[in-house]
Amino acid sequence: MSAAVRLILLLCCTGLLSACGSALIIDERYQAGGQDSRVQYIVLHYTSSGFERSLHTLTQQDVSSHYLISDYDPVIYRLVDESQRAWHAGESSWQGRTWLNSSSIGIELVNSGYRDQAECRLWQPWDQRQIDALIHLLRDIQQRHGIPPERVLAHSDIAPQRKVDPGPRFPWAQLVAAGVAVGADPQRVQAMQQWLEGRTPAITWFQQTLHSWGYAVPLHGQLDEATRNVIAAFQMRFRPARYDGLPDSETAAILAALVPEQASTLAAQTDPDWYQAADPAPTARLPACTGEPG
Repeated sequence: MSAAVRLILLLCCTGLLSACGSALIIDERYQAGGQDSRVQYIVLHYTSSGFERSLHTLTQQDVSSHYLISDYDPVIYRLVDESQRAWHAGESSWQGRTWLNSSSIGIELVNSGYRDQAECRLWQPWDQRQIDALIHLLRDIQQRHGIPPERVLAHSDIAPQRKVDPGPRFPWAQLVAAGVAVGADPQRVQAMQQWLEGRTPAITWFQQTLHSWGYAVPLHGQLDEATRNVIAAFQMRFRPARYDGLPDSETAAILAALVPEQASTLAAQTDPDWYQAADPAPTARLPACTGEPG
């Protein structure tokens, strides 16, 4: 190899090294006004197992969550940074968005869930200290990401065909009172109950209104199993004393209070369609054991 060729190669290599070593410069003086957090929802779960098993599952397996709150003397563990996607939601949908892992923060609370008895389902109660810790965490996350109370959801809200957590004993009323979750306005509920006079709107109205609220629900006007699962998810959240997945006047009043435009649509009809219970009745589901939810 001639001296001239060696010189050319040396110059080329030097140039490449210089290019590789140069720092990337990004000017951040200007910020767009049209932006918000990638985090749009917070999803609450129970682990269905004790702390040690829950921690192992959420750190050593494919499933994960951003936070884990232990039971009794609670500790809040951050397992996934909020800037990262955790694998907690699975196949899910809310307000037309799907696969919510990418747009949500998942919070798992240590709780064994339920145990089926012969005639009823026994749900584990929640420890008050754990709920207090959750409320503090929710306030912090919501303040930082600008998440309104109506976007704090149950796993059963976003995946009603697969999930029932955090279950009917979860104290949503405490979260509503603390301003970190949404509930139906009691006066609106009462007014709608008075207007309904014990009548129950047709399945079509339930499906359309549940869809307007955010659920992925069939819109075919039939009370099939998928629709019952969505109604049950709504009842566990807003009327946990009975969550059989069957339409009734009280459930309709609560739903109408949350979606007032659908209440107005119903009230404006001169001859609304009313629900007629099926004969034979749909298969019964295990109710909560006596005294639940507490």
